[in-house]
Amino acid sequence: MNRLGRKDNETLIEMSLATDGEDSNGPLCETISNTESELRSNSEINKRHQSKDSVFFRDGVRRIDFVLSYLDDPNKEEEKKVERRREFEKNLQKAGLELETEDKKESEDGKTYFVKIHAPWEVLITYAEVLNIKAPIKENDIPPTVENPLDCMLEPFRLPEKVMHPEPDYFTAPFSKSRQELYLIDNESTFFSASRRNRIVYYILTRCPYGTEEGKKKFGIKRLLSNGTYTAAYPLHDCQYWKKSNDPNCDNERYTLYMEWARFLRFYKEQPLDLIRKYYGEKIGIYFAWLGFYTEMLFFAALVGLICFLYGLFTMDENMSSTEICAPAIGGEIIMCPLCDEKCEYWKLNTTCESSKYSHLFDNVATLFFAIFMGIWVTLFLEFWKRRQARLKYEWDLVDFEEEQQQLQLRPEYEAKCTHRKKNPVTQEMEPYLPLTSQAVRFCISGTTVLFWISLIIASMIAVIVYRLAVYAAFASIMENTQTLQPISGLLTPQLATSVTASCLNFVIIMILNFLYEKIAVWITDMEIPRTHLEYENRLTMKMFLFQFVNYYSSCFYVAFFKGKFVGYPGTYTYMFSRWRNEECDPAGCLIELTTQLTIVMAGKQIWGNIQEAIVPWIWNWWGRRKARCNPENLYSRWEQDHDLQSFGALGLFYEYLEMVIQFGFITLFVASFPLAPLLALMNNILEIRVDSWKLTTQFRRPVAAKAHSIGVWQEILNGMAILSVVTNAFIVAFTSDMIPRLVYYYAYSTNEDSPMSGYINNSLSVFQVSDFLEGKRPENNPENFLTCRYRDYRYPPGHEKKYLHTMQFWHILAAKMAFIIIMEHIVFIVKFFVAWMIPDVPAEVKARIKREKFLTQKILHEYELNKLKQKLCECKTYENMEKEVIATEGKVELSQAM
Repeated sequence: MNRLGRKDNETLIEMSLATDGEDSNGPLCETISNTESELRSNSEINKRHQSKDSVFFRDGVRRIDFVLSYLDDPNKEEEKKVERRREFEKNLQKAGLELETEDKKESEDGKTYFVKIHAPWEVLITYAEVLNIKAPIKENDIPPTVENPLDCMLEPFRLPEKVMHPEPDYFTAPFSKSRQELYLIDNESTFFSASRRNRIVYYILTRCPYGTEEGKKKFGIKRLLSNGTYTAAYPLHDCQYWKKSNDPNCDNERYTLYMEWARFLRFYKEQPLDLIRKYYGEKIGIYFAWLGFYTEMLFFAALVGLICFLYGLFTMDENMSSTEICAPAIGGEIIMCPLCDEKCEYWKLNTTCESSKYSHLFDNVATLFFAIFMGIWVTLFLEFWKRRQARLKYEWDLVDFEEEQQQLQLRPEYEAKCTHRKKNPVTQEMEPYLPLTSQAVRFCISGTTVLFWISLIIASMIAVIVYRLAVYAAFASIMENTQTLQPISGLLTPQLATSVTASCLNFVIIMILNFLYEKIAVWITDMEIPRTHLEYENRLTMKMFLFQFVNYYSSCFYVAFFKGKFVGYPGTYTYMFSRWRNEECDPAGCLIELTTQLTIVMAGKQIWGNIQEAIVPWIWNWWGRRKARCNPENLYSRWEQDHDLQSFGALGLFYEYLEMVIQFGFITLFVASFPLAPLLALMNNILEIRVDSWKLTTQFRRPVAAKAHSIGVWQEILNGMAILSVVTNAFIVAFTSDMIPRLVYYYAYSTNEDSPMSGYINNSLSVFQVSDFLEGKRPENNPENFLTCRYRDYRYPPGHEKKYLHTMQFWHILAAKMAFIIIMEHIVFIVKFFVAWMIPDVPAEVKARIKREKFLTQKILHEYELNKLKQKLCECKTYENMEKEVIATEGKVELSQAM
């Protein structure tokens, strides 16, 4: 039945070409307007008695699939906006959509108009075929996999079956208007889920023209939102989240999601991924599936990291290095050279007693084991995720999505801005394209902008380093002369105070640069005019990730690989800009400072992220709804309730991925310095899942459903970070921790068989003659007339023929470090690639089920064609031609069975 009097296969794209210049008062529009006027007049009587907390038109039959809103705000542009809206809504009606407008008098603020949109059956089946949406043809009769006997142990973490699997499992096939009787259509109003309906309507909205301006054809709801013609465009939530709807036909999926998923008290329960996918679409479903899987895998990393930390805690008193540093007879007698020129004084080694003890928590033998473990863990995580993703692709009918994706996601902005046309060699049709010269200019501008901002990050990092160098002397002087700080001088050393304040300053700079760059990244990506939505997301992802990688990790790279490495020695120190003396590491090593830096940046980012994601939207929504909450339900309509919520935005999910991938970098790239990082990430992610679900369910408008068969380019970024993490952790263990020098001393230079590590501290400190200080560099005060001082290095003492040159032990340690890096990298990489080779990306069971489903689906389709031809054969007079068609179809069935 063709309800709208259009050709069966006519779509909006074809109509927009055929109806340019058509009279707006054509017969179709007359029919629609007459129908609407009848419905409006019939429902006017009961309008006041009907609750407005409804997802239906006034007639209570037609479902609201999308809502547009605009303000009555008279200004110079208002006439132009009225004309745009009139033309746009007229073209929506020509496309077959049905509209119903709520006057501003009916709205809570008295200013906002709401245009409700309904997609009738004819429009849905037309665009279901265009979008290649799969529909059920038969209930799945493949036996489920055998249950694991240990599943009973997981029963407390399970959700009810109805919540986990809200729909039966079906064999599906791409929808076709010409074969409607093939599909399991029990009820036309519920055959397409609400998420599929709003996806179809949004597809029409993004391609619907609204006129010509400045000689260019204009179309798409995105442009109308950006120029203020409409203030919002969104699909409706099906009910309020805190209570069920009064409508018996409502599925109350939002309420179910809130009760079973979005509340923090359900943190130990599994996620209802099928319901999430049904309500929000596959793209959001795949994100929560990945986040849940990542959190599950973090449990094992956090457990091993906690064990390594506890090992360091329980063996702290057995650490010979900190014992010697704290001993009055050893550390109390060793006089260290000043840590800055002139203003700083000589100091005793035992003043760093407490920090050396805490350094052992993270710098011990378990650190090496944990670094190797995390190199293997990250491989297992990525490989097992591929298998989980393959299972989801099968269960969510995304196996053949890649081809569809390339065809359907052409951006309307690309079509509008590209005035040049060329013939597609595959389809032989004219399509828009961007000339090579224009692409080159845009890429040059984009690349220059990104490089400028990365240079700005490096400049800010250098500024923080200068801050470290400039304030160290001030901290040393304040702590020396302030009596109130003396009791905590053992804990709060000048090095630690400088490191903590610099880390906090660096975090503030990171947040400011992030805020500014986000706007720039979107602008330059828009300027490049990517062809498809996938291409747009990939380009924006690479720009944002590259920037945030440098922004978040540059300070950690500095502390790990540069601080204390280019210091020089007393009398010949290295200076930055010939003014500030380079920083030295603590006598116990720089690892504790890297841990401090990592903890502040990682924890600060997680706390700030949760404040941004949860508290800020809640405050905005509370402010927007403070008056409306006093209104009764029948006055505060469903579309107004959703209008007062925050917009999730097209890039909402992008920022969620970016946040988690940056966290992934913290727990992999620098995990050798902080074994508790996976535990912090685990606790954050348990909260993150519930915060994301809570804000999506309660604080944001319902996002437009979108399809995705994977996490996209993020998979490649994670693979790259996994490989880089092996290298960074090998270098941290070798150059930042004190493990290799201790091992070299233990096996090659120790002279005490009973206690091989005794004497290590004295061995690792070189001697400097105070009289060798240059003028202007010598400390102003030397009340005890020290003749020599010690510094951390391996150099010959005064009086030796190779005075202040590196000793042979220095070169032995350097060789051992390089050998360790090569050996560790090769071992971890060999294990990684072997594990990746051993674990197939797609489970054998899923492969078999995919083949079985394809075979059965093909068989069903062929049987359908065969039965249809037999019916025609009975009705036709010409027997021979039809008989040949039947024989040919039977041959297809036999061939598919043989295959």
